[in-house]
Amino acid sequence: MADNLATKILKEHLVGSAWAPGEEIALRVDQALLQDATGTMAALQYLEVGDGRVSVPLAVQYIDHNTIQLDFKNPDDHQFLQGFCARHGLYYSRPGNGISHYVHVERFARPGQLLVGADSHTTTSGAVATIAIGAGGLEVAVALAGVPFEIQTPTIVGVELRGRLRPWVQAKDVILELLRRRGVRGGLGRIFEFYGEGVATLNVTQRATICNMIAELGATTGLFPSDERTREWLRYQRREQQWVALGADPGATYDEVEVVELDQLEPLIARPSSPGNVVPVREVAGIKVAQVCVGSSVNSGFEDLAIVAAVLRGQTIPPDLVLTVTPGSRQILDTLARTSVYRDLLLAGARMLEPTCGPCVGMGMAPPSGAVSVRTMNRNFPGRSGTINDRVYLCSPATAAATALRGAITDPRELGELEPELAPAPANPEADDRHILAPPPPRVAATIQIPRGPNIQPPPPQAPLPASLSGRVLIVVGDDISTGDLSPDGAEVMAFRSNVPLMARFVFRRLDPEFSARAREWGGGFIVAGQNYGQGSSREHAALAPKHLGVRAVIAQSFARIHRRNLIAQGIVPLSFAAEADCALACPGDTWELPGLRAALERGDREVRARIKESGRELTLLANFSPRERQVLLAGGLLACVRTSRQSMSITLGQSGAADQGSPVTNPVPQEVAR
Repeated sequence: MADNLATKILKEHLVGSAWAPGEEIALRVDQALLQDATGTMAALQYLEVGDGRVSVPLAVQYIDHNTIQLDFKNPDDHQFLQGFCARHGLYYSRPGNGISHYVHVERFARPGQLLVGADSHTTTSGAVATIAIGAGGLEVAVALAGVPFEIQTPTIVGVELRGRLRPWVQAKDVILELLRRRGVRGGLGRIFEFYGEGVATLNVTQRATICNMIAELGATTGLFPSDERTREWLRYQRREQQWVALGADPGATYDEVEVVELDQLEPLIARPSSPGNVVPVREVAGIKVAQVCVGSSVNSGFEDLAIVAAVLRGQTIPPDLVLTVTPGSRQILDTLARTSVYRDLLLAGARMLEPTCGPCVGMGMAPPSGAVSVRTMNRNFPGRSGTINDRVYLCSPATAAATALRGAITDPRELGELEPELAPAPANPEADDRHILAPPPPRVAATIQIPRGPNIQPPPPQAPLPASLSGRVLIVVGDDISTGDLSPDGAEVMAFRSNVPLMARFVFRRLDPEFSARAREWGGGFIVAGQNYGQGSSREHAALAPKHLGVRAVIAQSFARIHRRNLIAQGIVPLSFAAEADCALACPGDTWELPGLRAALERGDREVRARIKESGRELTLLANFSPRERQVLLAGGLLACVRTSRQSMSITLGQSGAADQGSPVTNPVPQEVAR
């Protein structure tokens, strides 16, 4: 049978289950990554199910989010994570070394492997033919403990790329075109696999841009083949020995197909406040801009920043505009400094930032109140920038450069027929891994004491699901609620990522500042929502904080994939309306009852009854859970389930290919890392 590439890789990673469309499959994990905003809580949860070295061949902890260090909280987290990595066998990428997505593509991602990461943009590694899936911190924690990673068998969308990009049109415009077609809900349960003649025209940096933002479609991941461009990248990173040719079988088919004519694309831009709100740049040209931010989580490679430098070479940005530039890694920053790019940007007036997430997650560089900020980043959800009434547009580096030059949104094609010549990158980058710390041998690791600062608090406890649920409706919200609404971005709130009780004060702050106090006063209750509830980040704090406030269930018209799994992992029951119109019956303060819920889940019922006490109205809710998800909910959460039901869940610690518990973690990267 001819398989597409995604299916081939997934089948090779199956553990104790057969390939079954529409069913849940268990997968062997080759690599795992954490970042500091999710890592501390994930580590605390790992310590509840594992006490030895991690059971995956490679695990990396990146410090890239909470790096401002306004007070003790962030540095305490970093000390805790460094100690945790040393004791339990993870690599530790130090603050300032780079953003997890970009550094992992540089130094670790390998063709044909399966990567699970506690960050939604883990998908970036699909650029080198890695199946790279974002997940909540708890799901990554149990994967570290040897539990196979489980997902519903995905729909595979083949994206045929034809032709070649024209001048001033970039890889960012490819993913914006897919978002224009499908919106932020159009990738749910899907892997997007890219093939066709146009694939060879895109290098790994360009592919990384597309795979990074595939997450904005709600997709499971994106995937490119491993071809000569992949080999070229691995050679550049001094990892050519890890290259293998991988692609779809001849005659392979796809569940769905998209065709993108690269030479027909034009510069695109996502208007406020959704990555799916895409229009041609020419339609919004002329809008005055106060800020342009280039780089960070996406479009932070050398070529991305070099085009901005080339456009601004010898020029000065307008006096009423702020330009920031964030390289993706220390390697990129060094490369910029060894070429004319850094100097060109500096002299043009750019503020050069260290390689961290920074402005992308509201960690500094917030725009003025109500002002327009044009960014090459991946999300423009309301308030994500750090300014509540922000107006953020998303575009390519070429469009950002033209906009920075003129102080207003500008179609870069207005700058001339041809793009300016880019400064050449060094032939051999400084692939220096001294700032990725390898774990010590087990004998040394066993003596390490993990420091734990006062802000580091344990996750909420998990208790079995009761026979019935009853509670008041705490809030009714609309479509496309993001995890940033439940667990806000920005330095003020993200410093509490290790302290769920304090973070819970900020749940729904933008939409309803009284939510937290009301939830405490009412003893918890239910959340009712519209379509695509929980879109965006993988942050499980969007489930942890509501759980702390007593939220027992979320009833929505539909859910984003990762957040739905995070709710289940924390024992919060996600139910959907059988009749979407019934969502309109919800009123804040009403009491909803879910009688016999536990028995219904035990029986495997696909529908449960809800009763609104005040009106006596009864509703039908859908309980479409896999057998494994039902077990988790009945136990009260994934931690409780792993602790008490290892046999029934067919969990095999020390899965095939895992690192030996008595030896250091397998080192799949150049020996520089192990120094």
